[in-house]
Amino acid sequence: MRRKVLRRLAFGFVASLATTLVLAGPAWSQTGSASGSGESGSASGSSSGSGGIPLPSATGIGALTAAATQIGKPYEWGATGPHAWDCSALVQWAFRQVGVTLPRTTWEQAKVGMPVTFRGLAPGDVVVLNGDGSHVGIYAGMGQILDAHAAGVPVGLHPLREFDIFTIRRF
Repeated sequence: MRRKVLRRLAFGFVASLATTLVLAGPAWSQTGSASGSGESGSASGSSSGSGGIPLPSATGIGALTAAATQIGKPYEWGATGPHAWDCSALVQWAFRQVGVTLPRTTWEQAKVGMPVTFRGLAPGDVVVLNGDGSHVGIYAGMGQILDAHAAGVPVGLHPLREFDIFTIRRF
């Protein structure tokens, strides 16, 4: 089961990265202004400044990879690992593995990093969820979020469409 999930995550990441590179190719070859769309690179959440092409950050990809090593471990409210996780502790731990110190709670995590629009969402981005910002996970690509979801549901991939997005942050 764990191997299947890891293969699916790896395939999703590779497919997302390949799509991003194919779409970004023309933008990288353009000269002159960044987008011509009237948006600045920072407003779009794209690290390339290309307006709307979501390029993942290396830091986020590293954190996503670290979080993937925890797939299958149980969710437990307030747990900070290594045998069980709650959502914000998993995100905090994953980013600490790549040298980024994040706050402990979802609400604090919603205030740090660079804001990203939904259109700029890329694998490795932190997605704070629910109308009140009470849940968090790391976007894995292909419409999936890697998170510690709830009691009885192990750490794993879940469809992003099942949640309301509170905010998206990039590191």
